[in-house]
Amino acid sequence: MSETASAPIATADEVRRAVDDVRLWYHAIELPHGIVTPGWFDLRPILDRMPWPDVRGKRCLDVGTWDGFLAFELERRGASEVVAIDIPDHAMWDVPIRGRKAVSGTLDAMVGEKASGFQTAHRLLRSAVDRRTISVYDLDPGELGTFDVVICGSLLLHLRDPVRALEAIRGVTSGVLLSTDLMRLGTTLLHPRRAVTQLDGDPNLVQWWHSNLAAHRKMLETAGFDVVRAVRPYAIPYGAGHPPDRGLRDRVNAAARRLLLGGDGVPHSAYLARPATL
Repeated sequence: MSETASAPIATADEVRRAVDDVRLWYHAIELPHGIVTPGWFDLRPILDRMPWPDVRGKRCLDVGTWDGFLAFELERRGASEVVAIDIPDHAMWDVPIRGRKAVSGTLDAMVGEKASGFQTAHRLLRSAVDRRTISVYDLDPGELGTFDVVICGSLLLHLRDPVRALEAIRGVTSGVLLSTDLMRLGTTLLHPRRAVTQLDGDPNLVQWWHSNLAAHRKMLETAGFDVVRAVRPYAIPYGAGHPPDRGLRDRVNAAARRLLLGGDGVPHSAYLARPATL
């Protein structure tokens, strides 16, 4: 039994204090005593809309884990081993050149230590997830081995070279990849079959590419994957910690998302894919 798993269960007051000590939560994570972290995004309502493979007894990898919601979900679903990777600090983000002087310091001030949320949730959940500080670009089967199931969630839009990242993921995928990422709703409606990606280049949000539904699939195929399952696009709801809407335009866009996607939040597409035979 791991040291974490054998530790005493925290009281409700201890959980609340630990949650409050984290400067910013990215994920809404349910902790003991029904306490939920005030994350910017809450994936719980859309879990069943994702194209999950059977992970029971499988070796799994969560790429770009942040607070670890998907890694802990893999563990909850019965994975035999879960490895979660992320960069060690904010200085390693793929920041567009115009923002490099300011963004790392801004993220340090706003978010705090890169892994603080993960470490807190890991301890309180008594989890056995193995978190390692590795960039997606540096994934190496010689170092990590290969995985039956890999998840990459909401990461490609933040990468300067998402196809290179997907190629690295392919190198450690022996089974399937569940890839979910931001979907540009407007270009999906205008170009349902044409792969269209908008270069955003926003240094403040560290966002590069906003792809439509077809472009997400094309990226996977270009990186050497075959799509085996697709699902209807969905919206990841905002969590309690997300900044509120700023005005009329936000409210109009929210109404459109509810109409087209069945809920408000960030539009996402998701595919289940396996390495193609080349």
